[in-house]
Amino acid sequence: MSKFTNSTLLVTGASGKLGRLAVEELLARGATRVIAGTRDPSKLQDLAAKGAEIRKLDFDDASTLSVALAGVERLLIVSTDAVGRRAAQQQAIIEAAKAAGVKHIVYTSAPAARPDADAGLNPEHFWTEVAIAASGLDFTILRNHMYAENVLMDAGHVLSSGQLFGLIGDRGTSYVTRADTARTAAGALLSAEGKTIEDVTGPAPVTNVERARLFGELTGKSIAVIAITPAELTAGLVAAGLPEGFAGALVAFQRDAVTGFHGVVTDVVERYSGRKPTKFADFLSANKAALGA
Repeated sequence: MSKFTNSTLLVTGASGKLGRLAVEELLARGATRVIAGTRDPSKLQDLAAKGAEIRKLDFDDASTLSVALAGVERLLIVSTDAVGRRAAQQQAIIEAAKAAGVKHIVYTSAPAARPDADAGLNPEHFWTEVAIAASGLDFTILRNHMYAENVLMDAGHVLSSGQLFGLIGDRGTSYVTRADTARTAAGALLSAEGKTIEDVTGPAPVTNVERARLFGELTGKSIAVIAITPAELTAGLVAAGLPEGFAGALVAFQRDAVTGFHGVVTDVVERYSGRKPTKFADFLSANKAALGA
C-alpha cells in the first residue's frame, strides 16, 4: 500500500481541514518526505514539528507555485474553496506541476463531475479533471461524495422545526466522513499508479427518510420528511437567507441524489486507507452533541 513512502509528496491546502488530515495521515504511515503547502506557513508549525516540510503555496500567486513544487514527485491537489475561480487556480498548478517534473497528481473532485450548466459546482471539477488528463501526467481523481459533516450544518433547523425538506424521488446519498476521504487521498498519494477516476463513498446510501429516522432515534424527536420540487426547495433556501447561486448549487446536488449519482458505493476508502468507511449512523452517534442529543 505504500510504494511511494520515500518519494517527495506535496499536499496543497494543508492548513484546511482535509489537507491537514492528509498530511497527518502521510506522516503516521511513515512517509519520509512530506511537504505541506499553505498560503500561511505560520499556521502549520505543529506539522513541521512532526516532520513535515512547510512551503508557501498560494494558488493566486503564480510566483509561489514553481518554488513550492521544486523536487516534488507526487502531488495532492485539494480542491480550493474559491468557487467561480478554482478551475483557473487549479489549471495553473497543474501546468506548474508538469513544468516542475511532477509524475503523479491526486485530485479531490466531486461525484458525476460534468460540464452541464445546471450541474451546480461540478463544472469546475470537470474542467480541472480535463486539465489533469490533458497534462499527460499520471493521475488519480478522487470523486469525494457528500461529507457526512455537511448534514450537521442544518441539523439544528431540522430538529427545531421537526421537518426535513428534500426533493421528490430521493434515492440516497453515500455520505463519507472527511477523515475517510483524507486517509484515502493519503493512501492514493502513497500507492496509486496509472490514470484512474475513483468514487470515494461511504458504505451505503442513506435516504432522507433514513436520515430523519436516525435523527429521531438519537434525539427522541419526531422528524417529518417533506418531499418537494426543485423550484420549491430553491425558493425555500433563498427565503431562509442563502444567496441564490449557492441555493442553486445545493439543489443541483440534491437533483443528483434523485438521479442516483450519489447512491454509488465503492471499496475505494478501504482499498487506499486500509480501513472500512465509517457508517453514517456511527458518525451521527459520535456527533450526538452537535444534534443536541
